[in-house]
Amino acid sequence: MLVFFKERLVLLSVPKTGTTALHTALRARADMVISSPPDLKHAPLYRYNRWVRPMFQRVCDAEMEVVAVMREPISWLGSWYRFRRRPFMLGKDNATTNIEFDEFVRAYCKGKQPPFANVGSQAVFLAAQPNGCSVNHLFKYEKQERLIAFLQQRLNTEICLKKENVSPVMELSLSSKTETILRRKYADEFTLYRSIGL
Repeated sequence: MLVFFKERLVLLSVPKTGTTALHTALRARADMVISSPPDLKHAPLYRYNRWVRPMFQRVCDAEMEVVAVMREPISWLGSWYRFRRRPFMLGKDNATTNIEFDEFVRAYCKGKQPPFANVGSQAVFLAAQPNGCSVNHLFKYEKQERLIAFLQQRLNTEICLKKENVSPVMELSLSSKTETILRRKYADEFTLYRSIGL
């Protein structure tokens, strides 16, 4: 999470959406950088609303605008799958080393997900809160140039991104049956993604 107080802007770090590279590029420009532990770096909107937002409201009488990135849901799952397939994951409960992508997605769709498929939900991460706290500016991962243009204009700075924390490249495919199950079970993910402007 990055906070730019003067600009009244907070950038949430949705996992697997390229925010690590943004952290590196903008950390010197930010007023507050939360990069560790991962549970705080990747704090979802509901955690921001509960702990960080009140701090700025009560101490600074300031309301921040929230910026976030969402990745196309199947691509997002593919990134998690590839990340958990890296050599250092070998032997861990959440490794996908000996699991096919189709099996991974089917496990993700189960009521009780096994550790290797327990990766959360972008829709839950970004869900508007009952008190009105919501993401003000949501961008598609696949259209990063729009996010960069927005941040450069808002922060009055040039952003040079370097690739970081990139998962290995590999061909991934889903059976039509598995994709149908995913789209039914996680319809809210696809609906939210489609709602983001071009």
